[in-house]
Amino acid sequence: MFDAIAERYDFLNHFLSAGIDKRWRQRAIESLQLTGTETVIDVCTGTGDVAIAAATHSPSARRVIGVDFAGAMLGVGAAKLRQLRLETRVTLVRGDATSLPAADRSAEAVTVAFGIRNVQDIPAACREMRRVLVPGGRLAVLEFAVPTLPGFRTVYQWYVSTILPRVGRAISRHAAAYGYLPASISAFERPEEFVKILRHAGFDEIHPVPLMLGSVMLYTARTAGVRGLGD
Repeated sequence: MFDAIAERYDFLNHFLSAGIDKRWRQRAIESLQLTGTETVIDVCTGTGDVAIAAATHSPSARRVIGVDFAGAMLGVGAAKLRQLRLETRVTLVRGDATSLPAADRSAEAVTVAFGIRNVQDIPAACREMRRVLVPGGRLAVLEFAVPTLPGFRTVYQWYVSTILPRVGRAISRHAAAYGYLPASISAFERPEEFVKILRHAGFDEIHPVPLMLGSVMLYTARTAGVRGLGD
């Protein structure tokens, strides 16, 4: 499914969010408090927008590795890296979020943007992210959520269940993909439950930060151990 929509994926992300998704990704990178020396692993990297943000932020990561299961998405991301001349700083790798192609304690930061809900075994993916992080390493997870504010919740659910699938289908020409999106958002863990999953995976200092009136959550966390990354 993701391979089928790869060519139109970036346009639809920006169009359907009115461009606010770019700011959400920047917010996630800012939460990592990069110093310029870190290796960052971006899980479910898709077309590499977060990986690129980590490599172009000031200060930026020293090295970024983007991992995704969808080869066509990575192909679009590779073309973007060539255009931006970032091939030497960002590496895209095809791999599984539940078995990351990285050594233990090989990264100072891990990111996931709007991809963790697509992983079949979310606790296993969280344990993998914990495994590849150094003690004191940081995690930033962006994910959709169902807002709790009554009036906004009604408008949001109408938009996500009615407008978004129609526009997505018309532009992507893929009937299932943008019907899957609202279903996956509704099925994803509530913020308090995802916090529990992160805690059981070995993270602490977990903070769920609501964005866009709670329709998006930024989860920040740290692995237990020696302080790092500028603290």
